[in-house]
Amino acid sequence: MTRRDLPGEFHAAAPVRLDFAGGWTDVPPFSAREGGVVVNGAIELTARVAVRLGGRLIRLVSEDLGEKLECADSGGLVLDGRLDLLKAALRMLPVQAACTITTRCDAPPGSGLGSSGAMDVALVAALALARAERLTGREIAEQAWYLETVEAKIPGGKQDQFAAAFGGFQRLTFRDPDVGIEPITLDPAFATALERQTVLCYTGRSRVSGATIARVMAAYERGDPAVTGALRALKDVAAAMAEALRAGDAARVAALLSENWNHQQTLDPEMRTPDMARLERAMKAAGALGGKAAGSGAGGAMFFVTGDDPTPAIGAARAAGVTILPVRWALEGVRAW
Repeated sequence: MTRRDLPGEFHAAAPVRLDFAGGWTDVPPFSAREGGVVVNGAIELTARVAVRLGGRLIRLVSEDLGEKLECADSGGLVLDGRLDLLKAALRMLPVQAACTITTRCDAPPGSGLGSSGAMDVALVAALALARAERLTGREIAEQAWYLETVEAKIPGGKQDQFAAAFGGFQRLTFRDPDVGIEPITLDPAFATALERQTVLCYTGRSRVSGATIARVMAAYERGDPAVTGALRALKDVAAAMAEALRAGDAARVAALLSENWNHQQTLDPEMRTPDMARLERAMKAAGALGGKAAGSGAGGAMFFVTGDDPTPAIGAARAAGVTILPVRWALEGVRAW
């Protein structure tokens, strides 16, 4: 990390991710009791943060959400549902009395692409730089998770923060509080083909909330056999996904995406919306080999792996009325300057 020439101004950028398999197993208490496995790949949709020191007020601005607020001092940083992540970040990593924090994310809100986790990482990286602190990628990821789950009181796992901090493809293992990081190296030709054959569709804002996460994990704590079995199966799918990516087997990757999605739907009855079901049918009819919801589900984005020619699936997605988002693998994680 390097400080830019303009004094008093600091920036950071971090990528979001596609969760190929194992999501939900990184969430406690499952991650603490049985250990989770998640496989994800970072993509070049980016969360960006700018911190400018000085002025008379604390100003918080979210350009993509169209929200901003001002307060005279840190006493105004009360969590009330308005820009809580930015407030929590400034409370956790205070800089000088007056400053402006401006954020923007390429991924739509509620897309399931881990945009809040990427924003956590960018906030920590930019504020740490403003405080003249040097943090490793792991330290940034851990502090970013703490920012979201403890300081901002938004429950969730750790995979998004680690994906944003490190970039590339990762096989992440979770045995709370430890996180194992194992990069997955794809054959370059396969990586290029998979990028071309992955169709990322935004269906609309996700309805999954902290209440959904709490409901699923409460069922696990009760010993609900369906939920417990699904979480264990998701962990197994993630292990198989890592091998399929290493082997460069697109058909196997696609089949595992669908298997993951089937187990995911077992966790909660609202996981698959009618719009998602219609999109799945259209994509399958157009030759998609497999796919799943990005992130938790219940709206947001879905992504599919097609055959060699993705054109029919892209046409079917557009006909279904969804927004197609670009897929380019992000080989680097967070940057701060």
